[in-house]
Amino acid sequence: MQQRARTRPALVCAALLAFAGACSSRDTAAPVATIQLTSSRTTAAIGSPIDFTFRFEVAPDETIAADYKVFVHMLDADERILWTDDHDPPVPTSEWTPGQIVEYTRTRFVPSSASVGDVTILAGLYGEDGRLPLMGPDEASADGNSRAYRVGGLQLVPETENIFVIYRTGWHPEEFSEESPEGLSWMWTQRSAVLSVINPRRDATLYLEYDSRPDAFADAPQQVTVHAGDQLIERFPVDHAGPRLKRIPIPSEALGTGEMAEIRLDVDRTFTPASMPAGGKDDRELGIRVYHAFLESR
Repeated sequence: MQQRARTRPALVCAALLAFAGACSSRDTAAPVATIQLTSSRTTAAIGSPIDFTFRFEVAPDETIAADYKVFVHMLDADERILWTDDHDPPVPTSEWTPGQIVEYTRTRFVPSSASVGDVTILAGLYGEDGRLPLMGPDEASADGNSRAYRVGGLQLVPETENIFVIYRTGWHPEEFSEESPEGLSWMWTQRSAVLSVINPRRDATLYLEYDSRPDAFADAPQQVTVHAGDQLIERFPVDHAGPRLKRIPIPSEALGTGEMAEIRLDVDRTFTPASMPAGGKDDRELGIRVYHAFLESR
């Protein structure tokens, strides 16, 4: 499945200065924290997952009275925004204490609309009253009053570098979110859904980003089993609302020796939206909703 995004071109001074003045101005406010970002890879194929680790170290004498969001903007070589990842930190900024280190990791997939080439990563903190002054990882990250700090970079390569995944049988048609700026998409499984992959003939990891409707299973959560060929690989419950990512190790012997290999997702129970309150006329049999299924050899 491809994640389709709608690119929103904009020069960095136009796109990133929602609350501040010209890029050439120098910020004289004392930084409330330092910001750093590391990524699991510096070269990534379009469509592949990347682990981004954020690290904030609060200044010794600083506290933050309100809750601010983290913004993350990925810019191409022409300083146009390719995609964003604005989010709430796991510890609200109003709870940060002087000298505290807040560190966490988020896994994100490179949108299919992203362009091959070099990417600059800008990040910072923003709220209703604007952006907070921070200290970037080095002198080159200083940005002036835009308060968007250069925290890293990536090189994007073509999607053909990935292991090809085919949604074979047991899948409903792809759907899209009109509200998502990146054009988030997903596919619902039926009771059993099959993925076909080009066999890497090596141990691999299946990245499965998914959710379901736990409110449809009040007595007990759905159970999902994952098979590679005839081998049971993983069993897990779906007891949460909202997307969740699982990394499922698959040994090479489970994938067999053929040119193609199959991975099957089975659910013990399905539901029909039309039978639920405000379910409308959707009478499909639904299992789990899959946002991404990505196979990476190890």
